[in-house]
Amino acid sequence: MRKKIDAFLNANQGLGLYFSFFIQFLIIISIINFSILTLPNLSVKSKEILNSVELFCVSIFTIEYLLRFYSARSRVKFFFSFFGMIDLIAILPFYLALGLDLKSLRAIRLFRILRLFKFLRYGNTMNKIKKSFNSIKRELFLFTLATLLLLYFSSIGIYFFENKAQPEAFSSIFDAMWWSVATLTTVGYGDVYPITSGGKIFASVIVFIGLGLVAIPTGLIASSLTRAFQE
Repeated sequence: MRKKIDAFLNANQGLGLYFSFFIQFLIIISIINFSILTLPNLSVKSKEILNSVELFCVSIFTIEYLLRFYSARSRVKFFFSFFGMIDLIAILPFYLALGLDLKSLRAIRLFRILRLFKFLRYGNTMNKIKKSFNSIKRELFLFTLATLLLLYFSSIGIYFFENKAQPEAFSSIFDAMWWSVATLTTVGYGDVYPITSGGKIFASVIVFIGLGLVAIPTGLIASSLTRAFQE
């Protein structure tokens, strides 16, 4: 019985395939439903309909989770596996919200968005992503290490130039790290910025370095994913 259920849930044809499509459809519906629930001034009737849709989706997700848990070769491994946790998170907020007050309810419901990760189960996507990252893990490690060193270096540099001019904004190297993160990632929030000539010149150099910092891992990941999907 367990083998039949497992074969049905992971089938690539027949009823199992249609069930997979049905689950993917419900994921989209539940996310849209969650978004609509955030609209202000919804009527009582609309909220009732939306809550009914949520109840239906959660019921199907719960049945799917219980079937996968029952048919798993090792239930402990399934429970702590990536997809096992994702399937659990897809239904857990609904049941937790039933026993919590209104203040906690809003935060718990945000976890519904994690249902999108259930899509990774289908189309062998997760294996391809894992394979692509394994092929460049050494490069990513070296790049991450270089990024951290550059982050610390830029924090020291901007602190040296701006500490006396802006003691509140750049009171320490740790405070300067916020500016370094925003600059190296080219986000540039503009809440903290250099005002001295030396600080502006130093910041310009860091900005150009930041442009390359974003491009390098993007190129590595893109080329690795392309190879994985081609194979």
